[in-house]
Amino acid sequence: MSETSSTPCNLCGGNHVAVLSMRSRSGAELRTVICKDCGLVWSDPFPHDPRQFYEEDYRLEYKNTYAPKAKHILRAGRVAVTRHEKIKHLLDKPQTMLDVGTGGGEFAYLIKSLGHDLHGIEPNKGYGQYSAAQYDLNLQFGFIQDAQFEESSFDVITIWHVLEHTEDPFFVLGKLRSLLKPDGVLVVEVPNIEATCQSPSSTFHEAHLYNFNLATLRRMGEKAGLLEDRHVFSEDGGNVTLFFKKAESVADQAASWGIPENAERITAIVRGHTNLRHYMRAAPYLRFIKRMTRSLFENRDVKGFENNKSLLDQLYRGL
Repeated sequence: MSETSSTPCNLCGGNHVAVLSMRSRSGAELRTVICKDCGLVWSDPFPHDPRQFYEEDYRLEYKNTYAPKAKHILRAGRVAVTRHEKIKHLLDKPQTMLDVGTGGGEFAYLIKSLGHDLHGIEPNKGYGQYSAAQYDLNLQFGFIQDAQFEESSFDVITIWHVLEHTEDPFFVLGKLRSLLKPDGVLVVEVPNIEATCQSPSSTFHEAHLYNFNLATLRRMGEKAGLLEDRHVFSEDGGNVTLFFKKAESVADQAASWGIPENAERITAIVRGHTNLRHYMRAAPYLRFIKRMTRSLFENRDVKGFENNKSLLDQLYRGL
């Protein structure tokens, strides 16, 4: 049934939506809608004030601490290594880089340790102060929307799993375009709304204000004056990473930004991903075994290190 959203679609500006879900993974009420014209998915209304939530509450609510445990540092460090693997073809010489949403700082520290001029920005005060002090990072504290960086100053900008948390992703992409050098590359990674690797009840939650598939992410980039260079999906399909280059000019905002049949595609996948279908496959059980095995080995792998920095130094050695 067609409904109306309280705010226009951030991609095409439409208000004609369908409801995909009324619950978050926590079980709380969360109205998630899909734009019938382009397929962008978002929480309507937003479940919180994004600025206040990410500046003050997010890390404590999801991580319970600003100083991560050693096993969490190890996990984040391994994620940083996989992210470096995705972009290392861009790093054959020293680059001026911006990492948006540095979090615990593990990826930013890896890039810095490889000799690149790394700048970061992190909205959460506690985590930002922790990572800046722990790894001696060059950070701004605040939101990328308000960042004070010179225009056209970065060779590479990375924004890993941040865009879906922002209240205006189109504005964010436009801001990042302005910070890229003419031949620079913007790397955006987001969860893939078409993914079926997670349980159906975990698809939507309060922290993700927006949900993308490749088509909506690509289209929003085009609207912001960015052109796809390439993209990759994670092995389980859960994430999509898109490499953007700077278009010569910003697109005509009056153009139509709809994506025919994309909403139908996403809706069919989301509604077809039932508990029965999910748990009839081997994948969720293999995923559980992998997580349990990882946890057992983590307790062994974090022993003997003086601090978190020395743990990462050992992990990053040889890259």
